[in-house]
Amino acid sequence: MTEHSASYQGSHEGRHPGAAARPADPRGALRRAPQASAAPAGDGLPQQPRRSPAAGAEAEHSQPQSPSPEPVRPQGPPPGGERRSGQPRPAGQPTAMRRDGDRLRFVGAATRRIARGIDLDEIVMGLCRATVPTFSDAILVYLREPLPVGDERPTGPMVLRLRRTDRIPDAVDDTESEGVPAATVIVPPIELAPDSVELCEVRSGGALAEVLRGVRPVFADSPAALAALPELLGGDRAVPTGRRAILAPLRGRRRVIGAAVFLRHPNRDAFDADDLLVAGQLATHSALGIDKAVLYGREAYIADELQRTMLPETLPHPTGVRLASRYLPAAETARVGGDWYDAIPLPGSRVALVVGDVMGHSMTSAAIMGQLRTTAQTLAGLDLPPQEVLHHLDEQAQRLGTDRMATCLYAVYDPVSHRITIANAGHPPPVLLHLGGRAEVLRVPPGAPIGVGGVDFEAVELDAPAGATLLLYTDGLVESRLRDVWTGIEQLRERLAATAQLTGPDHSPPLEALCDDVLDMLGPGDRDDDIALLAARFDGIAPSDVAYWFLDPEDAAPGRARRLARSALARWGLEEMTDSVELLVSEVVTNAVRYASRPVTLRLLRTDVLRCEVGDDVPQLPRQRQARATDEGGRGLFLVNRLARRWGATRLSTGKVVWFELARPADR
Repeated sequence: MTEHSASYQGSHEGRHPGAAARPADPRGALRRAPQASAAPAGDGLPQQPRRSPAAGAEAEHSQPQSPSPEPVRPQGPPPGGERRSGQPRPAGQPTAMRRDGDRLRFVGAATRRIARGIDLDEIVMGLCRATVPTFSDAILVYLREPLPVGDERPTGPMVLRLRRTDRIPDAVDDTESEGVPAATVIVPPIELAPDSVELCEVRSGGALAEVLRGVRPVFADSPAALAALPELLGGDRAVPTGRRAILAPLRGRRRVIGAAVFLRHPNRDAFDADDLLVAGQLATHSALGIDKAVLYGREAYIADELQRTMLPETLPHPTGVRLASRYLPAAETARVGGDWYDAIPLPGSRVALVVGDVMGHSMTSAAIMGQLRTTAQTLAGLDLPPQEVLHHLDEQAQRLGTDRMATCLYAVYDPVSHRITIANAGHPPPVLLHLGGRAEVLRVPPGAPIGVGGVDFEAVELDAPAGATLLLYTDGLVESRLRDVWTGIEQLRERLAATAQLTGPDHSPPLEALCDDVLDMLGPGDRDDDIALLAARFDGIAPSDVAYWFLDPEDAAPGRARRLARSALARWGLEEMTDSVELLVSEVVTNAVRYASRPVTLRLLRTDVLRCEVGDDVPQLPRQRQARATDEGGRGLFLVNRLARRWGATRLSTGKVVWFELARPADR
């Protein structure tokens, strides 16, 4: 027998062709029927019209007809003690399931549909679509607000929120009623909640709380449900009587998480004891699915937060280089992985560019990635050469475990010398896109992965011309089941060259658009692994914007530093900054000369700011302190802190560098 659509969002194919279409009530709550279609005595619901057999429904939820040619007869006396006439039900109306096989097939199909859902809305929708109209004519689903997660204990009173309702759409009665011609009587649908989203607070010790605590479904005519349904639906609502409604608690693994109300029209057979068991099965499967969906949502949230905190929240803005990055997980179900990227500012306006890939894409891989990334940041702060950084990362990976393998590429870009130093640990080589549109795969020694142990790493120094773009990536971008890594690298090189041709030989492609275009090369079968992408556009610092000197550690060094700084500012047209720069340079150089045993370096850089760097061979970093009124010194860093835009000190392998920045007059 063909069934009707279960959702209020479904079609109206079952209507009489002469009737005007009426939009389905989005909440669908109980209205009282007009007198012309009043229900028999004892039933509190309006008369349901006969429906056309043309109305479609899903095959897996349809009710199979009995093979017997005889009309379907009830298995017991109907409600009220009356015996039915034995006449067959008009075609198109939902029939009750009278055989155990029908119920088993329905429960199996319904639970399969509910189990398909992976999130909360899909599971609730699956319950509604599976039961309406095959099992009931309407359904209400209430869930706790908020839903408890796992073993956490809810605080405060239990509050239920109406999450979703479904019902059979409006229909037209095609029979004559009290002299009114056919196809003109609009039969009201079952209405569920005429208002907006409802909240129902479950009173402790009340009738609804007792039903929910009992877990088992109950008929509307049971003493417990007679008081519980008005509390759930609202006292001003028409509550169905008899066995036209079932109230089924939804219980998860630990506690009750909601309730479901199943409703039938008066012209349909009332629920029986076997239907009560069916409602219990549907409620149990739905509640367990909702419980797991909530747990899955929490796990997905934790995974997203873990991955987000493991990767840089924002990229720095170092002098002479522009950066852009992308990260894509392997799939929606694998939100965490071991791929990472980083950009670390270094002394001397340099920047370290790092990209790595820990084996696997799981929580363990993400945790190891976080430890290696933290180690790389610490080593970069010591200003170690790239090969030394990889050596220490290799030792750290071995301390984490014998099977902790990772690949990594570590590069240091110097915008003053326009050079880049790269060391590789088993990672795919970077690609350099030149300003003219030529893309080349850099020849970098491959090295062994991190975690192998006992392997020396080698660094190479290459030119990094202004306007060029360096692309660092993980193997998920170039390797998949459909292509090997070298084929993917060649495709990446060709893609970069083709993109550069679109902007012309004199202009570099926009960095963000370039990253998006690179990711567009991925096909449907190319997402087997995480993807981390870091792009660096080299602008560099022109030699005319750099002034560099060596100062002997003697008493005359501060005066000479002031004269050199004054001449550089005059050459750059920054005479307005002379007083401030001379004062701060004198204080920093004086502190360096006092403790240094080798020549002190002084460097001025003119970019969007004026940067001054003073280096010496003493590893101890200066600390700002509060000088007393009787002290003759100790106020140099206080002046630097007050007058400079930013300042800091960085320890090097050969000593330290103290630097400060001043805003240029045009930027003030």
